[in-house]
Amino acid sequence: MPLNFDNTEVAFSSKNNLELRKAHFLFSSMGKAWLTKAGIAMTHFAFRFHLPVKSLIKNTIFRQFCGGETLQEANQTAINLSAYQISVIMDYGVEGKNEESEFEKTTATFIQTIKFSADKAYIPFVSLKVTGFCRFQLLEKLHRQEILSRDEEKEFDRFQQRIDSICFCASQHKKMILVDAEESWIQQPVDDITNKMMSKYNRDEVIVYNTFQLYRHDRLSYLMESAALAGQQGYLLGAKLVRGAYMEKERKRAAEMNYPSPIQPDKTSTDSDYNEALRFCITNISRIALFIGTHNEYSCMLATELMQQNGLQTRHPHIYFSQLFGMSDNISFNLAKAGFQVSKYLPYGPVEEVIPYLMRRAQENTSVAGQTGRELGLITKELNRRKSI
Repeated sequence: MPLNFDNTEVAFSSKNNLELRKAHFLFSSMGKAWLTKAGIAMTHFAFRFHLPVKSLIKNTIFRQFCGGETLQEANQTAINLSAYQISVIMDYGVEGKNEESEFEKTTATFIQTIKFSADKAYIPFVSLKVTGFCRFQLLEKLHRQEILSRDEEKEFDRFQQRIDSICFCASQHKKMILVDAEESWIQQPVDDITNKMMSKYNRDEVIVYNTFQLYRHDRLSYLMESAALAGQQGYLLGAKLVRGAYMEKERKRAAEMNYPSPIQPDKTSTDSDYNEALRFCITNISRIALFIGTHNEYSCMLATELMQQNGLQTRHPHIYFSQLFGMSDNISFNLAKAGFQVSKYLPYGPVEEVIPYLMRRAQENTSVAGQTGRELGLITKELNRRKSI
């Protein structure tokens, strides 16, 4: 059967009618910008004043976009997905910490997650956000290449040790670490630590991946530079390709501080660079492990065509496709059905701690042109198909 992202029977094979109707209601609500804005404000207010809204949130937006509150709950979600040949990226969704004790706690949680996943082939990845292990202000200072105080040097050493301990644990248990991209004004130390970890752990197999945000006009060239560096130093490059997540914030900051925006001039330029990055990685797949993180149907289809043109098997060990849990199931499930390796991003954590992530998903579905409409259209099509039979 040819690959078809409009096949809703495959796309929603894991959902019953009630779950589909709940998803329809949720995406319909997020399609109204005023309602999303009001909902976000009310949610922040409710948690600030300890109002009893946790159950409501957990049974609506949390259930749609998160795997559970605990590792055990997320594991059950992962088991359910594995029945459809879809693996997961465990993503501990707690953000915004700023204390050394919290960084140490998060490190222990990540190591626990890796060890928990050790014998579970359906959990090949763990996602890591560097700002969960180091103060944002220190990362800014490192990015500006300013001289650190003695205490800051010690703080930086502890940060590097945390990341190294996680990567070491991952290498011991044959799991892969996806290092998320951050804002442009702290990205350099993120790149530096990730390159250091790749050089150390990606010698014979790929354990560590860096993330390349192609909505930045300099990232395609940086991807190529990274591949060249890996070749020179004798390690394999792990490349996670995404379009990007901080566009409005980046442009606003650039305008306020009067420096050239790092963001592409338009979406066409972003799409062009993303697809060129796919071509580059697939052409050099013997020395690059490629993680295709996108909800763009054209880019996913292009990647499958490039694989075929280069004589690559659908389950090539160096190529994974990925979409967020709760979104673009038409891409994920149809790719998996066609035999490609697919891994869903699966955030988990206490409801009150994962709120920032959930709010971004709500805003994203409101602001990304056509995203909510596409989700709604596919869900409606599947509900009508089921009614007809």
